[in-house]
Amino acid sequence: MGLNLIALAIPLFFVGIGVELALARRRGLSVYRLGDAISDMGCGVLNQLVSNLLGGAVLLAAYEALFTHRLFDLPTTWLPWVAALLGVEFAYYWWHRLSHEVNLLWAAHVVHHHSEDYNLAVALRQSVTTWVTTLPFYLPLALLGVPTLPFAVMLGLSTLYQFWIHTELVPPLGFLEKWLNTPSLHRVHHAINPQYLDKNHGATFSVFDRLFGTYAPEVEPCVYGTTTPLKSFNPLWAQVERYVELLRLARLAPTVRDALKVFVASPAWRPGWMGEATRRDPLVKYDVEASRGVRRYVFWQCLVLLVATFGFLMWGVALLPMPWKLLAASWLAVSATTIPGLLEGRSWARPLEAARWVGALAGVATMTLTAT
Repeated sequence: MGLNLIALAIPLFFVGIGVELALARRRGLSVYRLGDAISDMGCGVLNQLVSNLLGGAVLLAAYEALFTHRLFDLPTTWLPWVAALLGVEFAYYWWHRLSHEVNLLWAAHVVHHHSEDYNLAVALRQSVTTWVTTLPFYLPLALLGVPTLPFAVMLGLSTLYQFWIHTELVPPLGFLEKWLNTPSLHRVHHAINPQYLDKNHGATFSVFDRLFGTYAPEVEPCVYGTTTPLKSFNPLWAQVERYVELLRLARLAPTVRDALKVFVASPAWRPGWMGEATRRDPLVKYDVEASRGVRRYVFWQCLVLLVATFGFLMWGVALLPMPWKLLAASWLAVSATTIPGLLEGRSWARPLEAARWVGALAGVATMTLTAT
């Protein structure tokens, strides 16, 4: 149920992005860059493919299995919904907070923070492994007696709420920020300003941040991104880059204890044997130069990818046999990777782009022949 809410909302996401672009232009602001936005959407495509083909089903199946062994039964018809609302928020807060404090969890969550811009497209930038890291935080709600339907709905609504807070165009909202997560509070969360690091972890509400001492208001302009920059628009590399780095650091470790600590320590832990980390220049954003023709091609191919992804999520996942699902998902994943590669001028991008369209034509031809 929760995942269907997200798929149904995809057209509204892009209406929101269009409104944000129009308002920004009216104010004389530039809040989008082509490469960064395409990377955000590519990460969103990969996330939704994995969520709809695997992650979401595993989460809900595990949740339902645990619910059959629940410790409590919640009386009345409304209490399960209230418990789901508060439980999802509480679990999200601790998952989110620990995802900034534990390297292995950060390796999944960092994908959402790579963007050096801050706009509604950043809300779509998600990791394909997040669903794994959330399991230990959400599954206890099943044992506590929160039914699967209220849990799934509240999880979906929580995700939808977080879309609108990814914008620079909404100012601080005063007293509302004592209770609700807002664009201003979430800008702080995405900022690498020293006083803003690891603050404002709530999803819908700011109550737990205030209660547990991680609340920070917006008091100076935010610089977005990560302290160690990705320097790539490739959404596939974004998904694995931090895992690769953790494995590299573990191999460098002088002791087994240090090697294990690499995965459970804070991202801020940096002993001398690791060497110096690459630091982000707060005044410089990663970008590339490309010809007008390449930029136009990339832009339109991104639109094709988004329409195809929406169609696949809405109808293909339910109607296609599994072999065709996997082929379609693979084509979409290759597309999400190749399109920013073309913009960056990667040597592998043009051959892969040709292969991508040959594969698409072969697939359509095969399906047509099979249907007849």
